[in-house]
Amino acid sequence: MINEPGYRLNVGIVIFNDKGKLLLCKRKNIDSWQFPQGGIDEGESPIKASKRELFEEVGIKSNDTKLLSSTRNWIKYDIPKEKRKSHFLKKEFKGQKQKWFMFKLLKDIDISFENDPDNEFIDYKWVPYWYPYILLLILKKKFIVQFLWSSDMSSLRS
Repeated sequence: MINEPGYRLNVGIVIFNDKGKLLLCKRKNIDSWQFPQGGIDEGESPIKASKRELFEEVGIKSNDTKLLSSTRNWIKYDIPKEKRKSHFLKKEFKGQKQKWFMFKLLKDIDISFENDPDNEFIDYKWVPYWYPYILLLILKKKFIVQFLWSSDMSSLRS
């Protein structure tokens, strides 16, 4: 894992339920739906960060999931200056460098936002496989589609 100046190390998480639907979460204070994601703590591996973020952001314990896939390479993108949050500006981040993970739930669970110290989400929904493409922020669309279209995922698309 190479930390690159100006880029926050981050994990993105795609979660499937037993019906093949994906979890999308609605952000607080803006009209935006997204997959759970979060920063990688100092000394933490990307897979450990993804499991921690699963629990913190949506209340899913790692033993209730099975890892299906992850991106091999890091995906780096810049965030337009006008969309950067204050903590990004303070740390002089211009974008994020992400690894994406795809998990399948092993049982029916209740989604909970109670463990999130940042209280980022206020709602969630389970959506068909291609639904997120329409809703995701423009700056992330090409990266999400790249991940969803990866050859490792071909057996899951319907």
